[in-house]
Amino acid sequence: MKIGFLFPGQGSQSIGMGKDLYDEYEEVKKVYDKVKELTNIDIAKISFEGPKEVLNETKHTQLAILTMSLGILEILKKHSILAETEAGLSLGEYTALIDSKVLSFEEGVKLVQKRGECMQELLPEGNWQMAAVIGLGDEQVEEICKNVKSGFVVPANYNSIGQVAISGEESAVQEAKELAIKNGAKRVLVLKTAGPFHTSKLIDASNVLRKELEKVKINKFETRVIKNLDGNFYKDTDNVKDILASHIISPVRFSKTIENMLNNGIDTFIEIGPGKTLSGFVKRAKTDNEIKILNINSVETLEEVIKEVKDE
Repeated sequence: MKIGFLFPGQGSQSIGMGKDLYDEYEEVKKVYDKVKELTNIDIAKISFEGPKEVLNETKHTQLAILTMSLGILEILKKHSILAETEAGLSLGEYTALIDSKVLSFEEGVKLVQKRGECMQELLPEGNWQMAAVIGLGDEQVEEICKNVKSGFVVPANYNSIGQVAISGEESAVQEAKELAIKNGAKRVLVLKTAGPFHTSKLIDASNVLRKELEKVKINKFETRVIKNLDGNFYKDTDNVKDILASHIISPVRFSKTIENMLNNGIDTFIEIGPGKTLSGFVKRAKTDNEIKILNINSVETLEEVIKEVKDE
């Protein structure tokens, strides 16, 4: 069994996420307490009680998802369930880097707090939207974005075969949606995000984050991690700080990430955190290998995964 951990990003959040884990496991509660101590934000209260508008603020969403994933990892470690390869979607890459010890827990949490604040507070003025185009190829979506006349819109997340998220001005995203449906898209879903993420419009946030990254210590990788920037494995010679600064203004290459994991023999994918979005992306990947796709977002699913892995 070759295990790959996958960590979700923004958009997977929901009120109440992580509460049963917090109530059940002292180790999970300690992670939430530690995050509160480091950030002065009661992320447990926001995650469990909301309101939705507060949880959906980028500065809270990213911290909430990160904390839940880190809490689950503590229980997996206790049962000696470790990954050979790790990857995350956007924010989820930070979870992977913390688990791989490249970023310390303390600095990683503070960095995500700063990242969320930057991405929320340094948005350019305007009405922004993201949407997932389902049923078209990457090049078709790229061409549609180029043909939009009503404003700025570009591909932001290459999620899986037949799914690309676009990001930009609301009017332009809506025009792209109409064009996509005319060109045979099965569906176009508006996402629960609040800005033109993974586009050049976040250059101010990227520059502020770059300064924050300069203060952080980068350690050696203890597990293999795949980066969003190009879908390839991090190398020891990579400039992690530069990659993370570029991360929020560059498209996420997640379909390439999954392809790379499959090509490197990962046969058991475990999604760790709220939702099941990444599990769905893996299901759409092309492979002749027999693979298992598991996800952990509750006490029940955590116990199921522990049993499944231990029984192998």
